[in-house]
Amino acid sequence: METSTVGPIRYADPEYQKSHDGLFAGRPRGPVKHVLPPGVDQIAFEEAVSELVGILGAEYVFTADALSDYIDPYATVHEQSTIPSAAVCPANAEELRSILAVANKYQIPVWTFSRGKNLGYGGPSPRVSGSIALDLHRMNRVLEVNEKFAYAVVEPGVTFQDLYKECARQKLNVWPSTPSLGWGSVVGNTLDRGQGFVPTANHFEHVSGMEVMLADGSIVRTGQWAQSNSASSHLSKFTFGPGIDSLFMQSNLGIVIKMGIGLTPAPEAILSCSFWMPEEEDIDVIADVFGDLRRRQILSSTYAFNIVEWASIFGKRHDWWSGSGPIPSWRLKEIQQQLDTGHWTVRFSFYGPPTVNKAQYDEVVKSVLKRVPGSESRFKCQEFRSDDGGALDAASVPMPYGGMFVGVPTLWSLPLVNFVVRSSGGVGAHGAYAAIIPLDGAVMREWVVTARQVYEAQGLDAMCDFFIHEKHAVFVCMLIFDKTDPEHCAATDRIFFRLFEEGKKRGFSKYRAHVNHMGELISYRFQSPSIVVLTRSCRRPGRGAERLQRLRVPQVRRALEGRR
Repeated sequence: METSTVGPIRYADPEYQKSHDGLFAGRPRGPVKHVLPPGVDQIAFEEAVSELVGILGAEYVFTADALSDYIDPYATVHEQSTIPSAAVCPANAEELRSILAVANKYQIPVWTFSRGKNLGYGGPSPRVSGSIALDLHRMNRVLEVNEKFAYAVVEPGVTFQDLYKECARQKLNVWPSTPSLGWGSVVGNTLDRGQGFVPTANHFEHVSGMEVMLADGSIVRTGQWAQSNSASSHLSKFTFGPGIDSLFMQSNLGIVIKMGIGLTPAPEAILSCSFWMPEEEDIDVIADVFGDLRRRQILSSTYAFNIVEWASIFGKRHDWWSGSGPIPSWRLKEIQQQLDTGHWTVRFSFYGPPTVNKAQYDEVVKSVLKRVPGSESRFKCQEFRSDDGGALDAASVPMPYGGMFVGVPTLWSLPLVNFVVRSSGGVGAHGAYAAIIPLDGAVMREWVVTARQVYEAQGLDAMCDFFIHEKHAVFVCMLIFDKTDPEHCAATDRIFFRLFEEGKKRGFSKYRAHVNHMGELISYRFQSPSIVVLTRSCRRPGRGAERLQRLRVPQVRRALEGRR
């Protein structure tokens, strides 16, 4: 059973590959525990692997210690990580179809991901140990970029950096949205309802047509793309009959192999702005005022973060505080003065003609001053515009105004994970409790106080940020820890589960879950057995599934287990 003895090279960019390799530092790299697929014996497994080698060649089939890169690099308890039985890297739809045929034949579950960069949520680790890791990073073509209608069509292996470079190579006046790190998959991030920072920041809201392979190898298209010879394949989300795109978001019902995604037309100018508030409890002002501005469509993507998170960009924790326990409030005040900012900072930008940008900005200032008179000095603003009145070159905008705020992918914020690493050494990692919370000032204020108390009970600092939507916030409690320190890891777990319980009491739900926590999250959904039955009926025969025969998996117990 000849397979590859080392994991794949994932990035052509040396900086990205080096950073990828660094994810696994401080964690045992081998030998990898041998795990068989559920209900499959060794002989059948070896036969399946032999068939996979026949499809892909040994170079793209991985077993044994070559699976080291397919285990959660940020696990708090490495021994509890889920482990795949094998990993495969198809390059095209035909290879993918053949792999699924083998999985069906031997009843082996597969775990699909695009780049494995869902870090803090399990990364490439499977939901079920023994699954085959279906790694789609070689399916990496940018199939189309349309400047006039501002969309792209990509395969799952295309990273945000890849898409940006292709737009730049063709000198197209469009900006892709990118999250804070540019090495992830456009498709994978979108299917997990990821977030960027430009006007098309809510990626899943800008999907226009998907091509999906089902477990039996058949292909369906969504939206207007489902129409033969459609002239509007990636121009509209409208469709005849049920819209099925969401069936494949955070889903195990199919493998998205192509996706249309909206881009932002490159503006003539941007006005990059921020506003700060001095106290922790001032989050209520931010939630109420900026939430109202979002609902009135004056602001687009709006992001806020606390002083601990901002300090992590400029140094490690021991640079700011050498004492024991959480950083005290008086020291946080000093850090605010050193960095010339508040406890909370809101970042927002305007994209368009300078006169329009200025009018919108003036409306923001007016709304804030109604609630916080005399706070003019807390605004910071920087304009960037093209020299000739045409489209602004995103690469010309420097950090911290550019980068993700103008659709240019970077790894700028990656050092944040090393914030808590001691001067004596260690390796940083992160997790998160990311809840959807009503955008109500009183609710937000009560939650942030509760969250800080949970952190401080374990001797750690509350590092928080949140994305301001029209009616809710995605409130991220970052869990930064040293993965070489068992007590640090244990404290992080205690914080997560306490936040989970406190959120549950308040009716808050996470918008994304670690593979090890999916069971807890589904357990408190309204009529959770009903929704489980519904989704299972899409995969197998059963009562109520007559209309969903193409979405079932008649032979595989969990042919497609989980999300991207």
